[in-house]
Amino acid sequence: MISLSPILFMKYIPFTLALLLIFLTVSCSLEHKYEKFKSTFEKDIQKLEQLTDDTDKEDYLVFIGSSSIRRWDTIEDDMYPYSIVKRGYGGAHYYDLIHYVERLIKNKEKAKAVILFVGNDITGSSTKDIFHSDLSPHEIKKLFKVITQKIHKNLSDDMPIYVIETTPTPSRWRVWDQIARANELIQSYTETKSNLHFIPTRDAFLNRRGLPIGKYFVKDSLHLSKAGYDLWGEIIKKNIEQ
Repeated sequence: MISLSPILFMKYIPFTLALLLIFLTVSCSLEHKYEKFKSTFEKDIQKLEQLTDDTDKEDYLVFIGSSSIRRWDTIEDDMYPYSIVKRGYGGAHYYDLIHYVERLIKNKEKAKAVILFVGNDITGSSTKDIFHSDLSPHEIKKLFKVITQKIHKNLSDDMPIYVIETTPTPSRWRVWDQIARANELIQSYTETKSNLHFIPTRDAFLNRRGLPIGKYFVKDSLHLSKAGYDLWGEIIKKNIEQ
């Protein structure tokens, strides 16, 4: 067993406390900034908290995120042989997930990994009623960083977290450059952490002309079709197995 000398131990404590203080400061700052979204999806979160499908499972994958997770009805088949726990809610943004993530992962210490997909923070919409206007790619990265830190703080520093790249879709193609930039910033951040992993999807969903492939989406040109989920499942499993 390796032991630290008293001097080294005393030097280590201030450094650790400083890191913790930085995390708490940034986390609280962002939570305060988006305080008005703390109750937006409260009813959805309460329903998810009542689910007990993880009670008798071990080494399962926890899927957290927006409607693409919630609507994935074939996830058990598409992700076979992995055991799955699904905790998605429609309309999720990083700026509301920052308030809910700890509740969604509560008592999930037996999970094999957490898989995250949130795709609504840049939409190109001018709607500013109950939702926030589009976030900048850098703001999305800040929120992602705090959310993943919360997951590790509540579960384990060693818990693998996989983030699925926001998929290029026909309905949001006009803001794809901004979405792609957010993807790039998140990917760069994951590459600095051994317990964070980025799952790229862009190339698989684009045709030879660099445009989204229509068959992978339902009529709204936003959500995935059966073929889209089939492809998603293949990509996710391939990355987890690496």
